[in-house]
Amino acid sequence: MIAGSDRLLHREKIAHDNCQLEGTVIHLAVDDIYAGYIIIADELKEDAREAIQALKRMGVERTVMLTGDNQAIASRIAQQLGIDTYEAELLPEEKVNAIEKLLSTAGKHGKVAFVGDGINDAPVIARADVGMAMGGLGSDAAIETADIVIMTDAPLKVAEAIQIARKTRKIVWQNIGFALAVKGVFIGLGILGIATMWEAVFADVGVAMLAILNATRAMK
Repeated sequence: MIAGSDRLLHREKIAHDNCQLEGTVIHLAVDDIYAGYIIIADELKEDAREAIQALKRMGVERTVMLTGDNQAIASRIAQQLGIDTYEAELLPEEKVNAIEKLLSTAGKHGKVAFVGDGINDAPVIARADVGMAMGGLGSDAAIETADIVIMTDAPLKVAEAIQIARKTRKIVWQNIGFALAVKGVFIGLGILGIATMWEAVFADVGVAMLAILNATRAMK
């Protein structure tokens, strides 16, 4: 008995007519005779299309879907969600090759993020610049490999995570710039003999307190 994809049947030269079925299709053959198929179809998340739109509003230049599903369902899902491009019928190693191509075309300042949940996605999550795993129903391998874990399995949280990251980075650079500026001023005043040691100490503590207060903005 053989159970596998349409590609497997072609490789084993087993005659069959059902090549363009929608969904994850498992074909069955017994003694090299085609016996039928089983279709496993996923449903779109309610906020999936909204998530893609939110990413594009945030300036994400290109959205790509890498899937092991066949061309028919990949084309339909990409059209429904407004995804720019897709690659279908990919094996796990082919997903890695696809992400390698995206990384090579992203440019020096471009970043590639990948979102997945299955055990087959773990190598791709690890290879991307930023790997995200859907933690609610995701595999342990994907969760352990990911840089970011979305615990609610809501695609819209991907855009929210990017917003939080951008805001956090902005706050960090503000704190670094403010701290260096104040310390530089007091070093200069100290060299000129204008600032005393106690004034420098209070300024240093004040900078730390202001940096902490500024960092609390990330919690909102």
